[in-house]
Amino acid sequence: MMLPFIIPIVIIAFLFWWFYRPKKQKPGFVPADITGLLETNVRYYRQLSVEEKTRFAAEVREFLDHTNIEGVGAEVEDVDKVLIAASAVIPIFAFPGWKYRNLTNVILYPDTFDEKYQFEGERRNIMGMVGSGHLNGQMLLSKSALRSGFSDHGGSSNTAIHEFVHLVDKTDGTVDGMPSSLIQHSYSLPWLKVMHEEIRRIESGHSDINPYAAMNESEFLAVVSEYFFEKPDTMAQHHPELYRLLSQIFRQDPAARQG
Repeated sequence: MMLPFIIPIVIIAFLFWWFYRPKKQKPGFVPADITGLLETNVRYYRQLSVEEKTRFAAEVREFLDHTNIEGVGAEVEDVDKVLIAASAVIPIFAFPGWKYRNLTNVILYPDTFDEKYQFEGERRNIMGMVGSGHLNGQMLLSKSALRSGFSDHGGSSNTAIHEFVHLVDKTDGTVDGMPSSLIQHSYSLPWLKVMHEEIRRIESGHSDINPYAAMNESEFLAVVSEYFFEKPDTMAQHHPELYRLLSQIFRQDPAARQG
């Protein structure tokens, strides 16, 4: 007798799943015009030498060849794929052959989401996160935040770079702002000293660094890395010692390229 009531429920559930199901972009499905999309959308890429541009584009392709990108309630366009891959390459560009072995999947949401991974409702304030537990090996990103980070009005923020720095930090098994794969022992103590001094300045309201950096050491590394790659000349001017240490950590001097 319940059958007439059950059938509509099943149909509605199926339609809901069909609309919101992850739209997968399989590894190997890469845009045809990677270099054109990079040239148009990624300032970091435009400032590279010809030889560096060739290697950067190759590493973007390599990343897309081995990483699933899925959209949940969002269409994954070619520009999104290239921006995600560029975000992965930028922090480790001075480490040829680097592989994100702790990442298999990137999930793209249309906008901010909440702690239950819902992108509808009032408590949506998450722009990106590295998954743990049952989401281990996955990264969640807001499509709007991804694009904003590479826009001309993005300022010193770049959510996708932030999350990939977290992944780099995680490679030694601990997300603590001290990635052993990057921070050599000789400057680990100077890094900790500058980090905690700057956190105190942030907490007292005497720093232009995003206050979120004062949450903990891991967030500090991720936030100042955004600043380092997005506004390197400003960081070098306002935070010369912090800039110098980040240049040692990432083995890059992006401010010099802007000169």
